Amino acid sequence: MADNRILHTELMRAGPGSPASPVLFDALRRPAGREVMIPAAAAVAHAAFAAPWRVPEILDHLSGLAPSTPAPSRPALEVGEPLVEALWAIVDGAGGGRSALEFTQATAALAGHLDPGFREALLEVSRSWPGVSEAVAQGWPEPFTLEALAAAPAGSLAGQFHDLIVRNGFDLEVLDRDVLALRDLPPPLDYLNARILQVHDLWHLVGGYHTTGLHEIAISAFQLAQFGHAYSASVLAVTLASASADPVRYGVLAGVIAAAWRHGRTTPPLLGVDWPSLWAEPVGTVRERLGVTAFESPWPADLFERAA
Repeated sequence: MADNRILHTELMRAGPGSPASPVLFDALRRPAGREVMIPAAAAVAHAAFAAPWRVPEILDHLSGLAPSTPAPSRPALEVGEPLVEALWAIVDGAGGGRSALEFTQATAALAGHLDPGFREALLEVSRSWPGVSEAVAQGWPEPFTLEALAAAPAGSLAGQFHDLIVRNGFDLEVLDRDVLALRDLPPPLDYLNARILQVHDLWHLVGGYHTTGLHEIAISAFQLAQFGHAYSASVLAVTLASASADPVRYGVLAGVIAAAWRHGRTTPPLLGVDWPSLWAEPVGTVRERLGVTAFESPWPADLFERAA
């Protein structure tokens, strides 16, 4: 286990294509083993924590897609010991009764250990991501209300969204954007972080992602493909690191991440959609209008819950 973590950390810092990790892209399609799982998991972590500009390249390779554009050639950012220790602390806490909120908070806290140059690199990536500038130009996203959703016809997008929120006891926005002071972030990170809190559960519904453990991981890959969401990249990095010593678990997780990344890459940008104008339409009609197909999961959505 210790050797695996040392290797993962070395490759996470170096990144694929460097002398430390020449096997990654040639090995990804072989049966999962240590020589595949650790370099692949480390490559995703490298993109998440040291090179956000390499997210499309690395996830495209991992998912069997030809990269649409070459990644910029630039030195990787530093991955310091505090981040490494925090990453493995999250992995060690997996399966130990940690709640979803605790996992979210611990994963989000990794941002506090990133290289000082990370935010500027992420800003550059975000500004150039397809669909982002058009969405941001529409202005600050006004919150949805349960009252407006409840007033929509039964079976409509708004009606089903309302039922999803109420049935599961969810908040209408995943976290409170004002408590998080998202308006204080530099643009477009202010908009992007507020918008995904608003539409995360809506994308579950429109994208065909169940609210299960496996599909929460899947929708992270979808969100990452849609706009380069840094938190989603961290979720995938933690997820694959936690599975990099278990070929069965790795195969399941890597498979669903790859499928959801492809889904996000082939779905038109959804950030700027005027959702209230679609509230009264059935979900099927909304998908047709937006060019969205339902996620085809390679594994049952409730696989983890069945195994518990």
